[in-house]
Amino acid sequence: MSIDAQEINTLLADKLPGCQINVDGGGGKFQVAVIGPVFTGLGAVKRQQLIYQHLNDHILSGAIHAVSMKLQTPEEAGA
Repeated sequence: MSIDAQEINTLLADKLPGCQINVDGGGGKFQVAVIGPVFTGLGAVKRQQLIYQHLNDHILSGAIHAVSMKLQTPEEAGA
């Protein structure tokens, strides 16, 4: 089973309404950038856990084996 960047982008957009999402990569290695108010008040680990919970099925299947993340609130992104 494989997944591409666009499929991940769509998956995260469905789960994180109101967020700006950009996913790049392929071959199981992806870079995920998300800007949204959903991260307000969350530390780095909690932000990553929020993303991983939506990707976990694909990670367990082996379709995704490496993810780097840049996760920001709108305020952080504008700073």
